[in-house]
Amino acid sequence: MIRRRSLAAALPALLAAPALAQSDRPIRLVVPAPPGGPTDILARVTGERAAAALGQPVVVDNRAGAGGVIGAEAAMRGAPDGLTLILGHNQTHASNQAMMPRLPYHVVNSFTPVAKLATVHHATVVPAGSRARTMAELVALGRDGGRLSYASSGAGSASHVISETFVRRSGMSATHVPYRGAAPAATDTVAGVVDFYTSTFPTVAGLIRDGRLRALQVGAPARLAGFPDLPTSAEAGVPFMAVDAWFGLFAPAGLPAPMAQRIADAFLGALRDAEAQRRLAAAAFTLDPLGPEAFAAFQRAEVARWAEMVDLTGVKLEG
Repeated sequence: MIRRRSLAAALPALLAAPALAQSDRPIRLVVPAPPGGPTDILARVTGERAAAALGQPVVVDNRAGAGGVIGAEAAMRGAPDGLTLILGHNQTHASNQAMMPRLPYHVVNSFTPVAKLATVHHATVVPAGSRARTMAELVALGRDGGRLSYASSGAGSASHVISETFVRRSGMSATHVPYRGAAPAATDTVAGVVDFYTSTFPTVAGLIRDGRLRALQVGAPARLAGFPDLPTSAEAGVPFMAVDAWFGLFAPAGLPAPMAQRIADAFLGALRDAEAQRRLAAAAFTLDPLGPEAFAAFQRAEVARWAEMVDLTGVKLEG
């Protein structure tokens, strides 16, 4: 009788603390980007260390395309059992909601925020031979009768929205030239095909260091180590351009809170690994860990922020 009562008393506690479903099965980590890019690097560096903590494999599933929509929709259709995750970012889980009237998922309601992992700053660059050496001089070039052009890594990308915000708020004239990815946009900026490009810093850091591009501002809170002459967006007079690309884990909606916390602990623990920190620093990531509740609050604020920027710029995409 005592044994039966003990088991009955323990049962609610056991049910309240779920383990990952069928822990011998791998976790699928959807990456809404091609292999080899910053998102993929972050997923693989943290995933392999989180796997050891969770006691099960973490398998990266690259689902690139459509501004992250393909990957996000695939992840949304997974079960909320901890076996499907997505390494989302500011476009997949914030700005797409405002830009795409027919988005096949809701950036908040379709997912459970698990953990924010890292951010990457954006920098504005011009060709090495450009007459602009400051953001003010770039604005002047765009006002003095000349219509400039600017590159982006794709229509609706962060580089598009941030640059268009700059154009609108500065009162200059500039034509948007979208590219299929960050690398070709940087290449044509080096060649002088376009006049400026606001890019994630890792994409252009080497080109700045080699003198093939000139950087005018970076959206960081302080000047970056290794680039002491590069002003922050606030110092350059464009504080509204301090918009980070952020990366975080999401699960399909309905993931139990204890399970979300367990996954978050494993991935945030990976960020404390010295080798992981070295590899992510080399990729120009700033580690920015947040657990489930704080990340959920952060995401809601970002959805509102990007909605304001999209409203100002009028950027809309089919979706």
